[in-house]
Amino acid sequence: MEIMIRSVAPGDVDDLAEILSMPKCQRQTLQTPYKSIEEIKRRYTNMPDNKHVLVAVVKETQKVVGSISLVRQTAARRAHVAALGMAVHDDFQGQGIGSQLMTAMIDLAENWLNLTRLELTVYVDNQPALQLYRKFGFVIEGTLSNYAFRDGVFIDAHFMARVKP
Repeated sequence: MEIMIRSVAPGDVDDLAEILSMPKCQRQTLQTPYKSIEEIKRRYTNMPDNKHVLVAVVKETQKVVGSISLVRQTAARRAHVAALGMAVHDDFQGQGIGSQLMTAMIDLAENWLNLTRLELTVYVDNQPALQLYRKFGFVIEGTLSNYAFRDGVFIDAHFMARVKP
């Protein structure tokens, strides 16, 4: 399976809605169930200049199977910083798609946008994501207690960052 990474397009909304409705995606992100197509469409259209979204597309089918977003901080003293968020379709996890998305976004951030610090949060029990982020040089800078409500209980999250080498 060959994957292409490109910018998000308006026609990607249905595939992105499918990804955001997947059980693993909802469990390991801040997504909640039952988002309407209209809500998802608003998220990916008319984006502010400080937001960039890339998608992973299966070349043979043109199906979007993952996405990564970067939101650059707008405060002047934090203009070198951006927050990342990523999701990969449940059926395509563990196939290197997250690595391809992360490679492309780090290249965009550091070599085109002059960003030197990338930040993210990840639930403490999301071992595959922690492994991926560590592979790309992210380190845990702290743990956020009772960060989010999931499965009827509060869950902690790690705050991670990567500083450009």
